[in-house]
Amino acid sequence: MPIFAVPIISYLRRPALMHVGDGRLPKGLPVALIAGLVLTATVGTFLGTAAAASVGMAIFALTGAGIAQLMRWHYPHRVFGGCNAVTLMRTALTVALIVPLIAGNPAGWWVASVAGIALIMDGIDGWLARRSGLSSEFGARFDMEVDAALALVLSLHALVGSPIGPEVLLLGVMRYLFVLAGICHHAFRQPLPPSFLRKAICVMQLGALILLQLPMVSPDAGIIIGRIAAGALIWSFGTDAIWLWRHR
Repeated sequence: MPIFAVPIISYLRRPALMHVGDGRLPKGLPVALIAGLVLTATVGTFLGTAAAASVGMAIFALTGAGIAQLMRWHYPHRVFGGCNAVTLMRTALTVALIVPLIAGNPAGWWVASVAGIALIMDGIDGWLARRSGLSSEFGARFDMEVDAALALVLSLHALVGSPIGPEVLLLGVMRYLFVLAGICHHAFRQPLPPSFLRKAICVMQLGALILLQLPMVSPDAGIIIGRIAAGALIWSFGTDAIWLWRHR
């Protein structure tokens, strides 16, 4: 099952994303999907094995098919654009990071490096969207779900490849617990007001998870880093949940 299976459910159920598309694929999407598949295969083979990389390619293909269908339904522009292409390449890197988990080669410098590149790219897609006039609710959600998936994959790396205990999974599953709350009650499916602090905590969460991949980080330091990031994340999601409940 693709890593985006749960976020796709949130896409389909969230009223704020119910922009009606024209049912056609945006221009440039097929080429971007092929490029993403090649990137997944290349990086995945480097990080793991060819056999494991083939599994990563299958995951990306299924994920790409889901993204394409969602764009048919909800994307308001006719052009895919460089902004969404960057987000899709971040998707490919995230899926490629699954490959070393399958191959039994978790964490380490290369995993941290690929994740760092994906995090740096996170600051590019939004800028490109505003510059090209292709900003959309879909694009914002697409970017957010890639961040969530990257956090989940990195938390699995930290769990398997570092001495830190299962508590590190909290850094990867918070978004999905929020999605589950939205499925259970409509109040948690409503849009939130923009927040710079929320974005900063997301960057801190991913930065902490990247640090936890490094062999040089001692177990004690890793536990401290993980708990600080988890505390900030719990505060952020808790604040948002209280706001949504009060404004239901």
